[in-house]
Amino acid sequence: MSGKADWRIFSDIDEARASILKRHSLRDYAVPEALVERSLDLFGERVLPEEAVRRIIGSVRDGGDGAIREWNRRIDGVETPSLQVAPSELATALQGMAPEPRSALELAAERIRAFHQKQPLSSWIDAAEGGSLGQLIRPLDSVGVYVPGGTAPLPSSLLMSVIPAAVAGVPEIIVCTPPGSGGADIHPTILAAAEIAGAQAVYRVGGAQAIAGMAYGSESIPRVAAIVGAGNLFVTLAKQQVYGDVGIDGLLGPTETVVIADDKADPALAAADLLAQAEHDLLASAILLTPSRELAAAVGSEIDRQLDKIQRRDIIRGALAERGGAVVTADLAQAFELANEYAAEHLCLLVDEPWSWIGQVRNAGGVFLGEHSFEVLGDYVAGPSHVMPTGGSARFASPLNLLNFVKITSLVALNPAGAADLSGPAQLLAQAESLDAHATAAKLREK
Repeated sequence: MSGKADWRIFSDIDEARASILKRHSLRDYAVPEALVERSLDLFGERVLPEEAVRRIIGSVRDGGDGAIREWNRRIDGVETPSLQVAPSELATALQGMAPEPRSALELAAERIRAFHQKQPLSSWIDAAEGGSLGQLIRPLDSVGVYVPGGTAPLPSSLLMSVIPAAVAGVPEIIVCTPPGSGGADIHPTILAAAEIAGAQAVYRVGGAQAIAGMAYGSESIPRVAAIVGAGNLFVTLAKQQVYGDVGIDGLLGPTETVVIADDKADPALAAADLLAQAEHDLLASAILLTPSRELAAAVGSEIDRQLDKIQRRDIIRGALAERGGAVVTADLAQAFELANEYAAEHLCLLVDEPWSWIGQVRNAGGVFLGEHSFEVLGDYVAGPSHVMPTGGSARFASPLNLLNFVKITSLVALNPAGAADLSGPAQLLAQAESLDAHATAAKLREK
């Protein structure tokens, strides 16, 4: 793929809603024919990804380590006689890092930890004349973190998931990540990040087999209470299928950024932020909302100017052609209305006095205020976890935070007088529901 980017500018709002602002559910994604053909090699017949994932999960649930190793070999082409990375390898990887990248990892870890330590989260008991009510906060017993491998190591994703779990007090945190392509082992930067973050164990396994291993356990991989972290289509489908047997953070799809900019915004900076998002993968969304057609055109020119200097330019061109572009709105208020409808993972406000607009934001995973609070900082070192809701789920979901790693248990401790006072209303409600045994249990506490 070569040439300029396909930078589309929409002036018709309805057309934009039917195009780049249209949401796609997990079921709507077109399955590449290559994936279906690949299933013929794996299963001896053509099956869709959902069925392929179901079969992988079933085999791992029944076959444990042996099934995991077999899928590692068949899917990733790697032999993994030992699924767990030796703990000494984590320390060795950290010690072997060059000083500058090590300092960057440690700075990121420090800021992530400090941010999440500020989240208010505590047990409480309200003692009154009739007794006590309250809630108990307890960390999950164990958490599994999935860290994608793909075309590049992602130590930032490990830090952004493991550290909040550690701050919440989870005693056992494990990591699953695929070994490198061509038989290479896990990238040492991932192992170094695991050491910094405080993961208890790292396992050489990716894809649906990793999710199944963490959900149901195997001879090597312990069963966990919850699984967090983003991954490809197979990982997301696997998380969907094991949910209920294990907790999950959400179904995290392709990444997305919406930039709202006014006519004072720097088109070079807006273009740089959109390009940074589009380079993730072909399904990434990079959208500009602005009342200025001149800015929209200038951003398109800047994208073309900057594109030739970027290594992953072909991925960017593909992403922009499918899910990128600019929408020219009547004013900034309409831009925020569209942004709330879209409910983006990342919402970047490149506008004059961005704080004056924060009240207009209802749906977004993270909000980045001003040209100096660019989203790339959020990816690495700002502090909040970059694991954020995608696919429009910011309408009801939140970024990864301490609540993902704790349970809240309600506490009821009434004395006889308090129970007697409430038993009458309880009887009336039980009788309204035709539940006689409930009513009797309440009546026995009347005196």
